[in-house]
Amino acid sequence: MSKKKGWNRKWKKLEVLKLQKDLKTKELIYQNSAGYDIEAAEDVTIPSFKKGMAPTLIKTGIKAYMQDDEVLMLYNRSSNPKKKGLILANSVGVVDKDYYENPDNDGHIMFAFYNIKDEDTIVKKGDAIGQGIFQKYFVTDDDVAEGERVGGFGSTSK
Repeated sequence: MSKKKGWNRKWKKLEVLKLQKDLKTKELIYQNSAGYDIEAAEDVTIPSFKKGMAPTLIKTGIKAYMQDDEVLMLYNRSSNPKKKGLILANSVGVVDKDYYENPDNDGHIMFAFYNIKDEDTIVKKGDAIGQGIFQKYFVTDDDVAEGERVGGFGSTSK
């Protein structure tokens, strides 16, 4: 199927946080890709999983602006479990529109990983760790949400 004349992909704003000026600008790798590759903003050692331990957060150095009816879904790279032993603690990350510039962490997107290998895994700054996919969503007709986000990572319904 060919592109219609004048058709342009709707652009999203993936900002590199000011403290991470040396990170690459985020863009789709291939013209028909759904997901944006997201890299680690720093070197991180992820310990081998032990029962009861918290996941390791990997900072990305990015934040994402979205329209009112959009969400950014964070997915693991398909090669991470086999090659690095990394699985997402929450299976799929959900970044809401109001996470952007929240007062707790300015909307800094992070991935929460467990390492299922027997040895520690090292993630280097610049390593691709996951993908982000923007999606539209719907709300129920009788929705009357009035709350405002006042926290950052994992703050919804605290």
